[in-house]
Amino acid sequence: MDAADFSDVLSEVRRFVRERVVPLEAEIDAKDEMPADIREAARKMGLFGFALPEEYGGLGLSMYEEARLMFELGYTTPSLRSMFGTNNGIAGHVLMVGGTAEQKAEWLPRIASGDVLASFALTEPEAGSDPSTLTTRAHRDGDDWVVNGAKRYITNAPLADVFMVFARTDPDAPGTRGISTFLVPAGTPGLTVAPRDHKMGQFGAWTADVYFDDVRVPSSALVGGAAGLNRGFATAMGCIAHGRVHISALMVGMAERLVDESVSYASTRKQSGKPIGSFQLVQGLIADSQTDYYAGRATVLEAARAFDAGTDTKVGPSCAKYFASEMVCRVADRAVQVHGGAGYMRGVAVERFYRDARLFRIYEGTSQIQQVIIAKALLGEAARG
Repeated sequence: MDAADFSDVLSEVRRFVRERVVPLEAEIDAKDEMPADIREAARKMGLFGFALPEEYGGLGLSMYEEARLMFELGYTTPSLRSMFGTNNGIAGHVLMVGGTAEQKAEWLPRIASGDVLASFALTEPEAGSDPSTLTTRAHRDGDDWVVNGAKRYITNAPLADVFMVFARTDPDAPGTRGISTFLVPAGTPGLTVAPRDHKMGQFGAWTADVYFDDVRVPSSALVGGAAGLNRGFATAMGCIAHGRVHISALMVGMAERLVDESVSYASTRKQSGKPIGSFQLVQGLIADSQTDYYAGRATVLEAARAFDAGTDTKVGPSCAKYFASEMVCRVADRAVQVHGGAGYMRGVAVERFYRDARLFRIYEGTSQIQQVIIAKALLGEAARG
């Protein structure tokens, strides 16, 4: 995107976030629902397709541009980003990475416009950070495929129009082999979405279990067509690497907000007749958080540059995700400490962000999974013992 145009996009999103969404954060958290007018405004701004190619109606942002956009979106409740994150990220990228020309033409324009909400259905009760153990299966029946199994914690499942479903198509293949991806529209007979989960935080972003009971889809639903058979794991990993940089940038935006909240409170809250910001131990908490924020921002931008260049699409995203998720939790914890008793009260922004931040060390691959990915990439054969 032209630099001037991209600058305009950032300015518009910043105003939208800070003037329209931030004032609604407490309401979104209390009601566990994103207001319809915010959803529609996001759709009109093109936020459902900023990472998708221009030829399909998206903005076609690079990873570096996307990271900078996510800094702005991360300044408010993460449920805003979650509303359109799967369209741009792991769900939309399934088609970008592995879809046929016909599948891209049919689905991507509607995903980019927000007319279709897509969900990424990979995680299962016994297959989370390690998807190689997934048990959802799909078998051929004439020209159709029949899917059976269950998925867990699927983002946007209660609202989704289509699911990107990962299922084992070769039961005899070991580990990550023999997994394929299917496009399954909501409302397909046999597909059931459970009531939405009641989570610790990130209210307004809905997740739910999804069940497949003899769900029949045509052969055209196999992502990638015949060439995509048993290639689902490779497709998933390509999508998740992008998603790790994406979500890391969101955490940096949240860290910036937490620093701002801490500075504002420490500047105005008085103890012993003077602002608590005059006490050096409080200053130390704020200095540590600002330093963490700066380090996270630099890490994410470097990972995004390398991702765009194609020089690092594995270790960099894992490093960024690992550091940023641990970093934002430290910053959130300090923000609560700076606020003292007020930081433990519902209705105070840092209390909400403290709950919201905790999930980041779990999804898109836990911190421990990122450690393993990074170490194995550096150690090679030595990591196998």
